Amino acid sequence: MPDASLPRTPHPWEAIYPAGVEWAAPIETGTLPALLDRAAERFADLPALRFRSTRLSYAAFRARVDRLAAGLIADGLKPGDAVGLLLTNTAWHPIVFFAVLRAGGRLVHLTPLDPPRAIARKLADSGAGMLITTDLPAVLPTAERLLAEGACARLYVAADAVWDDASAASGMPDAQPLAVWPVVVPGDVALLQYTGGTTGLPKAAMLSHANLTAAVSMGQVWALGQGTALQPGDRVICVLPLFHIFALTSVLLRSLSGGAEILLLARFEVAAVLRAIEQDRATVFHGVPTMWTALANHPGIDACDLSSLRLVFSGGAPLPMEVVDRLEALTGHRLTGGWGMTETSPVGCTLVPGRPYGPGEIGVPLPGIEVRIVSLDDPHIVLGAEATGEIAIRGLNVMQGYWNRPDENAAAFVDGFFLTGDVGHMTAKGSFVLVDRKKDMILSGGFNVYPRVIEDAIYEHPDVAEAGVIGVADAYRGQSAKAFVVMRPGAAPLTLEALRSFLSERIGRHELPAALELRDSLPKTPVGKLSRLQLATLPAQEP
Repeated sequence: MPDASLPRTPHPWEAIYPAGVEWAAPIETGTLPALLDRAAERFADLPALRFRSTRLSYAAFRARVDRLAAGLIADGLKPGDAVGLLLTNTAWHPIVFFAVLRAGGRLVHLTPLDPPRAIARKLADSGAGMLITTDLPAVLPTAERLLAEGACARLYVAADAVWDDASAASGMPDAQPLAVWPVVVPGDVALLQYTGGTTGLPKAAMLSHANLTAAVSMGQVWALGQGTALQPGDRVICVLPLFHIFALTSVLLRSLSGGAEILLLARFEVAAVLRAIEQDRATVFHGVPTMWTALANHPGIDACDLSSLRLVFSGGAPLPMEVVDRLEALTGHRLTGGWGMTETSPVGCTLVPGRPYGPGEIGVPLPGIEVRIVSLDDPHIVLGAEATGEIAIRGLNVMQGYWNRPDENAAAFVDGFFLTGDVGHMTAKGSFVLVDRKKDMILSGGFNVYPRVIEDAIYEHPDVAEAGVIGVADAYRGQSAKAFVVMRPGAAPLTLEALRSFLSERIGRHELPAALELRDSLPKTPVGKLSRLQLATLPAQEP
């Protein structure tokens, strides 16, 4: 351990930190129920959440959370129990999220994009016997099927239209708040967030209360030093899916911590986002590249009044520079962004305002976060500036590890740093650049898509002999999946439409291939494995 009495050697990136921001500033950690309590006490009568035409104040939001938490406890929820959330963007999400944590439970985020069998695997892996959903057609049939097949022992169905009161019509348990709540400590696991990690096979990152509150604090320290922190009077558009870690931390938790009002939208529609900006005077918008591209290309966007916006963020995937320039001209603000992942809650690096940045640049580590580049051959070797290697990260925001994956945890952490699987370098000035991904992950519309998952599903088709999947450039999503398929002898050719239909019950909508190429054979490595590298360089097939 370093001697605390000795002067600290500054990190290279501190030289380009914005004035007023200190990398070594104290980072606060705590519990998420305490975060909500503090917000409800500070901002009691201010609006916390607006969904459709209904608003809840901070005090009313906490009261709704507490009644549900007490009801869940009365129904048998015990500290440490895992609860699956199969929810779209609905006001039920933040209410249930905080209620389960108040009751001492552990949350498991499930994506409605997944087919039932993938959700069932996650429920079994996480130990979640209880599942909470709503009566919306996008999720209810799946939830009922999971219950019927025994994937969960208990199902709660919340009435989507009755989220703002505790009546029996809501479909959710309700009870008087307890005088003493179950003890929750910062080191407790708050959330199991499924991710492909560094291998592409779904696993759950164990994110503690301390991890998530540290991530909020890191963002606040960065913003406070520049005068850009969220505050009462801010209205923050939340259209990113709340089951995704980006929206959970950067939008929900940071907004509540700062006293802002969350304008929750059920889904992304350009017209709805523009109404939130022009009519509701939204001040902050977090989006992924697909959303920003759709806005930039929207007919008539030049005539829209976007003057209420003061902060605009993009994350989840790289954004073409021409779109960045177009949006700056429209909003008067340069899109900011950075880099992080589920395992880091998901903060990591961020672009420095006012500094030009080039392709692949992800900026500097947030306060309290250390990032270094290590050798691809030996992660114990730390590389110097401009040398390309694997990005490794350490900080209070980094997960405790993968749930029930001791072998993978041993490989994922080296010398106290988490090995991210991303490849990049640090510039001489201390800014980081993302070069490539160590694995074959496809980043499509802000979601991680893994070729092997798609390939395994394609192989279930009885007429398929071989299959390979790679990521290809997509002007809208950043990347999309392209499948290369060899048909069995005598089988009829497979069309893209037919393949997507076959896969729709097997993989998520975000994983469906956007292109298909039939080949007589697929390239192999010398040991007989599919070579994705050669797939990416194949000349186009003659029609």
